[in-house]
Amino acid sequence: MARIILLRHAHSMANEAGILSGQLPGIALSSQGRRQAADLVPRIGPTIFDSIRVSPMQRCQETIAPWLESEFGSGLKKYLIDEQIIEMNYGAWSGRKLRSLAKEKLWKDIQSKPSKVKFPDGESFISMQKRTSQSVVDALKEKKNGTHLFITHGDVIKAMTAKFLKMKLDDFQSLVVNPASLTILDFDGTTARLIAFNDSSSVLTSTPSRSLSKKLLLGGGSEATNSRKK
Repeated sequence: MARIILLRHAHSMANEAGILSGQLPGIALSSQGRRQAADLVPRIGPTIFDSIRVSPMQRCQETIAPWLESEFGSGLKKYLIDEQIIEMNYGAWSGRKLRSLAKEKLWKDIQSKPSKVKFPDGESFISMQKRTSQSVVDALKEKKNGTHLFITHGDVIKAMTAKFLKMKLDDFQSLVVNPASLTILDFDGTTARLIAFNDSSSVLTSTPSRSLSKKLLLGGGSEATNSRKK
């Protein structure tokens, strides 16, 4: 199985202002976000990635920059600015206050049946889920059993997680993805296991091994160990 690590960008100036920024350019990290990005350096630590794929948005590149510039980033095999995992195109809603958008008629459908929603002059949730998930497919083609990091956006991570766990898209709003949080899945192209979700404190090297047998999943399973019965 490949290990798929989804990192939401750290807290941004748009988050601070309560604005739906979407694909608007020039949205940097807030002061809180810069602290979160610095804190990610020891959390990601010496993890070896077969690829890192990053949304073109400034806030995503700023999130991973401290790690790339640290001692841990020197052995990186592949770094790609990936248009497929760019933020949702919210169209005419981009740049507006979330408090104001919550009063729009479309808001109810976004919360209860997003599979039916296409933003005015923008993108549909179905289209976004399809293009973002393709990035994972591409990564698996390059390294089927590799470790791949994706730095992207909240709705993107929710949609991708729902896709790989075979959840209905209309249920994806039940997922919460905070800034600078890590979501980890083991995925073979067909079946996914959720290893960690919306994790804002753990270090990557502490997550369970991918060698866990399917036979051990009944009753919740257990972490693999190296101990042997003598």
